[in-house]
Amino acid sequence: MDKTFQPAEIESRWYQEWESKGYFAPRDGDGAYCIMIPPPNVTGSLHMGHGFQETIMDALIRYHRMRGESTLWQVGTDHAGIATQMVVERQLEAQGVSRHDLGREQFIEKVWEWKEESGGTITRQLRRLGASLDWSRERFTMDEGLSNAVQEVFIRLYREGLIYRGKRLVNWDPVLHTAISDLEVVSEEEKGHLWHFRYPLAGGEGHLVVATTRPETMLGDAAVAVHPEDERYAHLVGRMVELPLTGRQIPVIADDYVDREFGTGCVKITPAHDFNDYEMGKRHGLPLINILDDDAAIGGEAPEAYLGMDRFAARKQIVADLDALGLLEKIDDHTLKVPRGDRSGVVIEPYLTNQWYVDARALAGPAIEAVENGDIQFVPKQWENTYFAWMRDIQDWCISRQLWWGHRIPAWYDDHGHVYVGESERAVREQHQLADEMSLRQDDDVLDTWFSSALWTFSTLGWPEETPELAKFHPTSVLVTGFDIIFFWVARMIMMTLHFRNEVPFHTVYVHGLVRDAEGQKMSKSKGNVLDPIDLIDGIDLETLVTKRISGMMQPQLAAKIEKATRKQFPEGIAPYGTDALRFTYYSLASTGRDIKFDIGRIEGFRNFCNKIWNAARYVMMNCEGQDCGQDESLPVELGLADRWIIGKLQETEAAVERAFENYRFDHASQALHEFIWNEYCDWYLELSKPALGDPEASEAAVRGTRRTLIRVLEAWLRLLHPLMPFITEEIWQSVAPLAGKSGPTIMLQPFPNSAPEAMDSAANADIEWLKGVIVGIRNIRGEMKISLGKELTVQLRNGGEDDKRRLQENATFLKKLAKLSDIVWLEEGDEAPAAATALVGQLEILIPMAGLIDKDAELARLSKEVTRLETELKRIAGKLNNSNFVDKAPAEVVAKEREKMQAQELALQKLKEQEQRISQL
Repeated sequence: MDKTFQPAEIESRWYQEWESKGYFAPRDGDGAYCIMIPPPNVTGSLHMGHGFQETIMDALIRYHRMRGESTLWQVGTDHAGIATQMVVERQLEAQGVSRHDLGREQFIEKVWEWKEESGGTITRQLRRLGASLDWSRERFTMDEGLSNAVQEVFIRLYREGLIYRGKRLVNWDPVLHTAISDLEVVSEEEKGHLWHFRYPLAGGEGHLVVATTRPETMLGDAAVAVHPEDERYAHLVGRMVELPLTGRQIPVIADDYVDREFGTGCVKITPAHDFNDYEMGKRHGLPLINILDDDAAIGGEAPEAYLGMDRFAARKQIVADLDALGLLEKIDDHTLKVPRGDRSGVVIEPYLTNQWYVDARALAGPAIEAVENGDIQFVPKQWENTYFAWMRDIQDWCISRQLWWGHRIPAWYDDHGHVYVGESERAVREQHQLADEMSLRQDDDVLDTWFSSALWTFSTLGWPEETPELAKFHPTSVLVTGFDIIFFWVARMIMMTLHFRNEVPFHTVYVHGLVRDAEGQKMSKSKGNVLDPIDLIDGIDLETLVTKRISGMMQPQLAAKIEKATRKQFPEGIAPYGTDALRFTYYSLASTGRDIKFDIGRIEGFRNFCNKIWNAARYVMMNCEGQDCGQDESLPVELGLADRWIIGKLQETEAAVERAFENYRFDHASQALHEFIWNEYCDWYLELSKPALGDPEASEAAVRGTRRTLIRVLEAWLRLLHPLMPFITEEIWQSVAPLAGKSGPTIMLQPFPNSAPEAMDSAANADIEWLKGVIVGIRNIRGEMKISLGKELTVQLRNGGEDDKRRLQENATFLKKLAKLSDIVWLEEGDEAPAAATALVGQLEILIPMAGLIDKDAELARLSKEVTRLETELKRIAGKLNNSNFVDKAPAEVVAKEREKMQAQELALQKLKEQEQRISQL
């Protein structure tokens, strides 16, 4: 093994080996285990959320593969209709060409060309992350097989009356000229205004004042609504008002949706341009008056004076015109949530258009029942409540998009507007006996990408054909996903799969939190708090870091934190943490919470963990390679106390990790492994092995037992760790396995360790815990008293029981070696003890005589000086925190850091004063 751990070389080499040898493909096994990757957009690149999600799935797949199951992690990407069309259109615009210049067929050809040349970024990055996906089965939501499945589903649902075409409100993007889903709408608070207008009562004896944030929509008002219990307006319900600028009269209606406290309690109702108004309009039979066109300019049934005006220009004109008529009551500043398209960034309009819909309510019943009866379980369980809330109030699903890239809707229209649905124009003509000379036009719309991804679990396995893979791997085992798409994807998969397969798509839905920055803020480019997983894996040079900071792509404090971590260990400017360190960081954060706060300090700590593992393995190899490690089973083996203890601890860890995987507690698995490997194996067992291997009086059987334990326990925890840290474990295992009596081409196909409770030794555990307690007590005294680690000490023990005496007798060699002792003296009752520093292990008192070890006066002077410094610093911090100007005006995170600093300083001061008291008593 090399002297230092170099992740980059190891990772690229091993991943190529694994993929080229086909290790990721399903093998014969006991049972089947399958995960479907949530298909990332073909335009996408790996972000922190992807990284977190993919590492969770990879750990599950590797774990079940090593458990001997036939595992399939199905890979594929989504065609991402809007995103992909935008990418290609921008490329064409740079050449001075539009998609309309090319025409639909040529444009689609350009998209396919882009997909083949540039659409594989995220799949390359998934490989970099160590994802053991079966690349031989890679699918794409626009490939031939999935396209056939999509068409089959659409046609069958249409013939069953579960797909229909209707005119309803949708989220309309006036730049992209398409309907978009709620998930593609980002609503954030923005500063705006609340305009108060006077609507004169018909008859001329007064007016009502209505408030609106969108004055331009008043051109499409169909009513004014008040609350039925609002006494101010009860006498006006049923009356008519004059709608200014339009020449129309509209009624005053009563509806309990109206908030009496908002504005004046009178609300304008525009059913064609507001989702809530649309529902109210249906309740009261109000007309749908459209006043916008596809560009969100004024059109439709609006007054001629405003036709063709941009909506925001029309807003200014309408306000001015109403003011001129004396109908503008007032304008208030108002903060409101403005819906914008996540791709285009423009304000989205509720817009009345003809679209295709799925009757989701008809499909929802069995999907609700599947979760109620336990066929599908959510982890954590509370997410079932979110699922039920959405499903029991489900609305019909708009599945059409006004794009060119996507699954084109298999519907044709004749000149009279009749619609025909079928596999092709030829099939439609034959089925409906339409003459060849009759003109037919295919629907221009494509299907929402969520439609094809709703079929993902069974279409990727070959449906509508009944393939062997479908029979073996469906229903799939678990879906790993974020809570934000439980409705958009999870629920729709359940509905579609139950309808077409009469079985659930998966048995478990593991819902993870969303990765945020260290302060809990959502990661976004505008905030400059985005971390690139590949930058963390491969390292980022300081020049790039500075560029990102100056350009605003990265917050100054985040850049400073990364630079500090980088310079500390990598003066040349690049800090490659490696894939394993990043993965382990993700697992450590995978609790049941809604948010995952990612702090750069954690990955730094786990890079050090990788180095610890590497150095531990090198120590074991140096002491075991070419040596008798108990390979010959006929030779006697004697296990010492430390050997029996670490074997028992390994069994405990194996059981803990198994429980964690079964309960989807990856944070518990990482915690158990970190504690065992770093603390128990590396910090204690390796140190305890040194006296055993170096004892000239030890028997061959005892030395053989220690070597065998060193290598076998190492080999076992490498397998235990492999699902979480695949690369470093594979590299080390290749060297360790032969000495441990294991063989095989790769650790990933080795059996996962099973705990053996009978191997746990409670007596050995108790004795080692006693030994650790004594050593830690002596080391703490050294640290507190500033006694050199190289100085041998005399230790006195007293007040212990018979077990303490036995343990001392059996472990004196360990104590002297590990605690650097020259002598250990047991004080009997009545023996006089000198002035000494003390520590306790149970009832056992540990004394270290201080005579000649420290200069009492000099140490007290040093402590007094440090106490004074801390008291001064605490006074300064307290002054800041007691200053209301600082607390109220400084950023919350700055105030919080000052409070944390104060607590740390108070604790340090307390310890220093305790130390002063101890030394003064010597």
